[in-house]
Amino acid sequence: MNNAMLEKLLQSVAEGKIPIHEACDRIKNIAVEDIGYAHIDHHRSLRKGFPEVIYGEGKTAAQIDGILEKMTAQEDTILVTRLDRQKAGVLEQKYPCAVYHENARMLVLSEKEPTPAGLGTVLVISAGTSDIPVAREAFLTARYMGSRVESVYDVGVAGIHRLFAHKDAIESARVLVVVAGMEGALPSVVAGLVDRPVIGVPTSIGYGVNLGGMTALFAMLNSCSSNVSVVNIDNGFGAGYLAAIMNRP
Repeated sequence: MNNAMLEKLLQSVAEGKIPIHEACDRIKNIAVEDIGYAHIDHHRSLRKGFPEVIYGEGKTAAQIDGILEKMTAQEDTILVTRLDRQKAGVLEQKYPCAVYHENARMLVLSEKEPTPAGLGTVLVISAGTSDIPVAREAFLTARYMGSRVESVYDVGVAGIHRLFAHKDAIESARVLVVVAGMEGALPSVVAGLVDRPVIGVPTSIGYGVNLGGMTALFAMLNSCSSNVSVVNIDNGFGAGYLAAIMNRP
């Protein structure tokens, strides 16, 4: 339950539209709800400004459904990350507002399109086309957390002139998320062009000694550009979340 929903409930009680006992029933699980295999943190929206996000990998469709049943009663936007097509299909049949974004492996449940309320634009950049799934995860996360988000794909250092064609978008963004595998050099290049925070996202894309993203991770951690911060390998969600927080009013 977020602040707006809580205020609406309390206003309804004050105006006599909702009896006190009904309001008590609605908020009795406002902190944590134990459903056996999960403790749902309903208080997270009030505490952090966005609901708990469901990590879909390793959970069954039935388990995710059980969590969603409880969350949809209190939240107007819910994200499920790392979800495959088969599980998403089961959930889409039950929840009419659910939309599966296969290129991000993310299911979004929202009754309405998000309204941008951030201070500026979050720009998500991918080094290669193969990095787009992680970039899309970042894009959707930041978007549904209330940021205006734009994207630029396949502008890695092997053809650096492609990046410079988007100079205006890069310089006008308030926060930049830069996703790269292989040698992971692109965040340093982008950060050298701007005075804004750059969130580097190493991906597991690459040959041999890419080592499942470790080479890209080490490269970003060793960036000589001082305005680079780095999240975990393939963690588009974490990057999008952090970018949206940085972009909040």
